[in-house]
Amino acid sequence: MPDEAPRATTDDAAQPSHSGDCPRPEYPRPQFVRPDWLNLNGPWQFEIDRGDTGLERRLAERDLGSEITVPFCPESELSGIGDVDFLHAVWYRRTIQVPDSWAGRTVLLHFQAVDYDTTVWADGVEVARHRGGWTPFTADLGQVAGQEITLVVRARDPKDGPLPRGKQSDRYGNYSCLYTRTTGIWQTVWLEPVPQSHLGRPRITPDLAGGAFHLDVPVTGGSRRGLAVKARLSDDTGEITTERIRADLDFGVRLTLRIPESRQRTWSLDDPFLYDIALELVDEDDTIVDAAATYAGLRSVTIDGKAILLNGHPVFQRLVLDQGYYPDGILTAPSDAALVADIELSKAAGFNGARLHQKVFEERFLYHADRLGYLCWGEFGDWGANAGREGDNQQPGATYITQWLEAVERDYSHPSIVGWCPLNETRQWLHDKVTVLDDVTRGMFLATKGADQSRPVLDASGYSHRVRETDVYDSHNYEQDPAKFGKAMAGLAEDQPYTNAGGADRPWSISYAGQPYFCSEFGGIWWNPDAGPDEDSWGYGERPRTLEEFYSRFEGLVAVLLDDPNMFGYCYTQLTDVYQEQNGVYLFDRREKFDLERIRAAQTRTAAIEKDDG
Repeated sequence: MPDEAPRATTDDAAQPSHSGDCPRPEYPRPQFVRPDWLNLNGPWQFEIDRGDTGLERRLAERDLGSEITVPFCPESELSGIGDVDFLHAVWYRRTIQVPDSWAGRTVLLHFQAVDYDTTVWADGVEVARHRGGWTPFTADLGQVAGQEITLVVRARDPKDGPLPRGKQSDRYGNYSCLYTRTTGIWQTVWLEPVPQSHLGRPRITPDLAGGAFHLDVPVTGGSRRGLAVKARLSDDTGEITTERIRADLDFGVRLTLRIPESRQRTWSLDDPFLYDIALELVDEDDTIVDAAATYAGLRSVTIDGKAILLNGHPVFQRLVLDQGYYPDGILTAPSDAALVADIELSKAAGFNGARLHQKVFEERFLYHADRLGYLCWGEFGDWGANAGREGDNQQPGATYITQWLEAVERDYSHPSIVGWCPLNETRQWLHDKVTVLDDVTRGMFLATKGADQSRPVLDASGYSHRVRETDVYDSHNYEQDPAKFGKAMAGLAEDQPYTNAGGADRPWSISYAGQPYFCSEFGGIWWNPDAGPDEDSWGYGERPRTLEEFYSRFEGLVAVLLDDPNMFGYCYTQLTDVYQEQNGVYLFDRREKFDLERIRAAQTRTAAIEKDDG
């Protein structure tokens, strides 16, 4: 494990398996680790297929015309391509050598994320299809140890249709708060050998009241007859308990790992303690068939009136909007250290968490948030999914629900995630008519609640709240005058909070029903000390005339929300500038823009909702 704190040893369980110059060499799935793996990042053959005619032109059967550095998308500088035009289809090709030592095991080919519609061939045979640019998928290559295999990948990224693209620009260039697109492979590609019968990724549910972790452990592949699952829980002083359960009686395997009170240690912002869990699939003779390592944090998230409690206590959520863009990698961080740095930059400015905005962040970000004690709201990349007008940025469809469920399943066990937000700034334009947006919004809410009963769910952030029983209610308010902002937000005390209602001809939201409430986007103060008069620069409201005016505005806006005893948190826009949107606490290259002591001091005093906590 790197020299990081607090402890979680799963990352050490995976032995490095890559060439010395491999980009992004770290293990890509740190919450479910096996020791054997092979990183396939690095040079791949590559070709842009602008007319999406490559299948007819038999691109899958020949060498491609150029080279790209995986896992960086072809629009990025780090890929070696840097083509920012619309890329309707792209092709990849690489011949790999599967290690001889993997004999007798099935080889899985993992793609952590490919945008958007992907087909994979191995030696000319189709082995996988996947739709969705945010989540991982796997191809089963069979028992191919010692073989040389040629992999071909086609990624199609259509300009139109019901595809959730987040903040990727629908024009050639960047504009407003839309940015350079990402096409094709943008996260790590890797191989992993597994036995015929093997463990699947567990779902870990912390039970603080019962002092336990509940594990749902899939067993897949061949026969489960005579097999059992063992789980061993450890802390920094050694083993706590071991449980074993037969794998061949029930479709699902569930274990409960109980922790004696003397060894219970909660995961919190101040002490993000992580327990280690070793998983084994064993036969009747207790011989290990498969093994993997994971970790868990013992913490609870619940609602008490208008407060959201962490481990039974109100913790004001001082969140920052983090869009996860990088100048040279676009959606892909240039290094694992860059992921850590963004969390540290946020905490240095006084924030204790983030809305992971309009992007399903790569999983290593959540690993570091788990380690460092950083609250996260998981979100789907679907900004502007509207209904009722032609030309809307994104049209919602059933595929939104299936892709979102993949994200929830991937990230379910991360203790840093304290809430889910399936949709962002949706709009309902047709008066007195039910549209597909109603169905998609309710479908995503119900699917999230069905997949996870342990966290609150916000049906849609800002604008079209369409589910009356949503756990959380919010609004977006970019008023720049603190006095006017305070007046607008004051109605929460009478259960008449500020809402993005839209008006009679735009019935965006149902009425507020007393849920915990926060202003999940505010601020966005436009400031770039280096911007010239002709520079493309964008932000909210009128740009402050002086740095002191910025500080006064920031402090005033933050104070309105901190001093409201009914407000459980806020989310300030945003952590860094992103291209032309220059309203970050930091510049796009992560250099400081402000006196961080002053920014931090404005936020770190006790919030009103925390003062009465006994």
